[in-house]
Amino acid sequence: MKALSVLGSTGSIGVNTLDVAGRFPERFRVVAMGAGRNLDLFTEQVRRFRPELVSVATPALAAELSRRLGGQRVEILHGLEGAIAVATHPESRLLMSAMVGALGLTPTLAAIRAGKDIAFANKEVLVIAGEMVTRSVAEHGVHLLPVDSEHNAIFQCLEGRQRAALKRIILTASGGPFRELPAERLAEVTVADALKHPTWRMGSKITIDSATLMNKGLEVIEARWLFDLSREQISVVIHPQSVIHSMVEMMDGSVLAEMAIPDMAIPIAYALAYPERLPLGHLPRLSLADCGRLSFEEPDYAKFPCLRLAYDALSAGGTMPACLNAANEEMVAAFLAGRARFVDIPRCIETVMERHPNKPARSLEDLLEVDEWSRRETRNLLERRYAI
Repeated sequence: MKALSVLGSTGSIGVNTLDVAGRFPERFRVVAMGAGRNLDLFTEQVRRFRPELVSVATPALAAELSRRLGGQRVEILHGLEGAIAVATHPESRLLMSAMVGALGLTPTLAAIRAGKDIAFANKEVLVIAGEMVTRSVAEHGVHLLPVDSEHNAIFQCLEGRQRAALKRIILTASGGPFRELPAERLAEVTVADALKHPTWRMGSKITIDSATLMNKGLEVIEARWLFDLSREQISVVIHPQSVIHSMVEMMDGSVLAEMAIPDMAIPIAYALAYPERLPLGHLPRLSLADCGRLSFEEPDYAKFPCLRLAYDALSAGGTMPACLNAANEEMVAAFLAGRARFVDIPRCIETVMERHPNKPARSLEDLLEVDEWSRRETRNLLERRYAI
């Protein structure tokens, strides 16, 4: 039986992870769980899976969780220290790293250094500190198993194949809710509009990132580190049906694709059970006849500049990807709170990147400093109503 730790258990990936684990109680045991502020759902999860250790965001939430759980025997921690304790639980063999944003960086690094395999759903960690994370993975001999549907697809397509024969990878993107909307109307879109993803049901932050195509940009940077690729080896294509989750092109021109219904249970189950597969009989099967036409198109980099900005950050290297990520997190939060327009997201990010004194990422402290600087710079722009 494989012991699991889950960070971000109340988010969409965490909920799906626990659903898969719950369907195979003979194979998986959840020994530690961490969440943020969704105490209602987290209480239910803790009662069902009965982990030994849990963590929430604040001391007040920890006290309230203790009251709700009554006599249930469980250690309750909070904050960054609690998240690290969940990530490094001594019995856990694998961590599902599904916290949203930069918050997951320190706990994930701690888990790697503790010798845990990582089921990786927190792309921002590799965007911020890709070189540091992959170096630590190699030093400690652990597996980094991608959970994002696109990277999981690439991972499956490359299994057992000679890496020297790989020419490039092709990440697919649905195009989001504004793929067909004229560019001049993007200034009018509302939060409700942006949260209506045409294919996937996800948390609010990643849904907005999908609408701006920043999510695909972050995946480009993530792919560079996951698969040790150059910028030129990573392509993006718009595929609205979300049936082909990504592809690899080999040097002889062969293109291999991973196809499935758009359901995160599939890549999650593959990461949890790797190198085995689980029988997910509760999911509908993919019917190509029912799919009908599968279409593809080039991304519109002018209409969705966030994708270009991500490629620029990857080319710049150093601390620039950390700057990009922090500015994006702040702008998405501002948009969701009604303090910025949709079109302001890329404008402010680009301005922060232009002002950032890029430097080599020599340490975790360097990266955390850049993260804080970028957030502060972005908030200052918003306060001055820059570009709004």
